[in-house]
Amino acid sequence: MKLVTRADLGWPASAAPTQTSTKGVKVHYEGTAVSTKLLTDHAACIAEWQAIRASHLANTKENYSDIAYNYGACPHGYLLEGRGIGKRTGANGNQTLNQAHYAIVGLVGSEGLTKPTDAMLGAIRDGIELLRQHGAGTEIKGHRDGYATTCPGAELYAWVQKGAPRPASAPAAGGTTAPAKPKVSLAHIVSAARHDPPAAQGHTSYRSEVLIVERALKAEGLLPDEYVDGSFGTKTVTAYARWQRSKAGGSYTGSAADGIPGQASLTRLAARHGFQVVA
Repeated sequence: MKLVTRADLGWPASAAPTQTSTKGVKVHYEGTAVSTKLLTDHAACIAEWQAIRASHLANTKENYSDIAYNYGACPHGYLLEGRGIGKRTGANGNQTLNQAHYAIVGLVGSEGLTKPTDAMLGAIRDGIELLRQHGAGTEIKGHRDGYATTCPGAELYAWVQKGAPRPASAPAAGGTTAPAKPKVSLAHIVSAARHDPPAAQGHTSYRSEVLIVERALKAEGLLPDEYVDGSFGTKTVTAYARWQRSKAGGSYTGSAADGIPGQASLTRLAARHGFQVVA
């Protein structure tokens, strides 16, 4: 099992209601367009999971206490902790349904990335088995079972109706292993922050590493999606300065909040968004 924990994500303990047993687990999908970038970039999966939680916490109509799902599963076979073990889900449609089953979502949607990989199905199965070890019953259902919705989509629902078998190409769950966190060089990011802005947004230095930082800034609600482009241009510098001034970023002021990343503020961002800072 490749588990990404809440601690890896920089999240506090879930504030969701405690629930130690259910009839089983319901499987979900996102129900919206999901980028195919997730297939080749695990950092994009982490950013997607962070964004889901941010959108749920911002949903005043539903008034979620946390991300709605107990776990998520990404195309690379990682099980992503949401509310986790012993917490009531908020995803099944109403309180009666939430009390009946835990919830796991595959990071696929209605457009773009629509077909789960075998690795994703294996991760969902890992989550089902983990929840069964901690109070879940044997039922495996789709979100649509008991609630009027197309979720979890045709592909996942067909798999659920077969009993959610573990694909032959997906390894059986074993010991928990920590995912390999993406690496970001502080020196590279500082260089990009100093050299990209004079060339305007669009010029890129160390694009793959800058994208990791930009996705984290987006997840924090500091950088619009249109500027998550691998260029540490003026918009990204402004967003990073806002991160430096924030409480989570270190509450820096003056020249210490100039948008040029420092070791402490970048490490804080990394801790919350699943990457590591190297020299």
